[in-house]
Amino acid sequence: MGRVEGKVAVVTGGAVGIGRATCLLLAKEGAKVAVTDVLDKEGEEVGGEIKGFGGVAKFWHLDVTNEQEVEKVFAAIFGEFGKIDVLVNNAGIAGVSKPTHEITEAEWDKVMAVNVKGVFFCTKHAIPYMRQAGGGSIINLSSIYGIISAPDVPPYHASKGAVRLMTKTDALFYARDNIRVNSVHPGFIWTPMVENYLKSSGIDPEEGREQLASLHPIGHVGEPDDIAYGILYLASDESKFVTGSELVIDGGYTAR
Repeated sequence: MGRVEGKVAVVTGGAVGIGRATCLLLAKEGAKVAVTDVLDKEGEEVGGEIKGFGGVAKFWHLDVTNEQEVEKVFAAIFGEFGKIDVLVNNAGIAGVSKPTHEITEAEWDKVMAVNVKGVFFCTKHAIPYMRQAGGGSIINLSSIYGIISAPDVPPYHASKGAVRLMTKTDALFYARDNIRVNSVHPGFIWTPMVENYLKSSGIDPEEGREQLASLHPIGHVGEPDDIAYGILYLASDESKFVTGSELVIDGGYTAR
């Protein structure tokens, strides 16, 4: 307990899946958590769950594709908690899964707006508060598909590759400010996004889960907490010498 005691953490996409698990774990370990998402009902429930076990949290509606909204919400978080120490850029979407030549500009731009521009906007508006706090930790959710690829969801793969390189660039820019920037690269984690992806592909979720499990040498897909614990490490002072790195949590997927 207390691994991030006294820190203020902002988590985007904090209402479900990896984001939800991250909010709960950071709060259990002592952080004050700003839960942000476009899913208001689910986000409020996460905030309520944290308060229920004695943690400190508040929910803000946040569309990460809207810079004015990002700026306004981050100012409100600072006003509520007095500082920002940790930013978890978790908000993301999968987008369409079809060959590149069949993808429309609108379909491409929709994924880039959330997965890439959202990381840019949130990082941009967190940096001044972290400088004021004397340092901080930014954790960007990339993917195994920011390192390798597969013949599906081209916009998603491109976006996660972008996040990987954005992470390293910002790590170099802000090291002098004691702001660390790292990326996390999950394998397949059983989240609503993965389940919905299977359904949209016409695959029975349970059958699909077995298929996905077979892709990982460890023999099963991951759970949201598997990623949340990695994020906790990067948010804490235990990782004070870690920046510009890639934390791969993938059950051996990329070791092949």
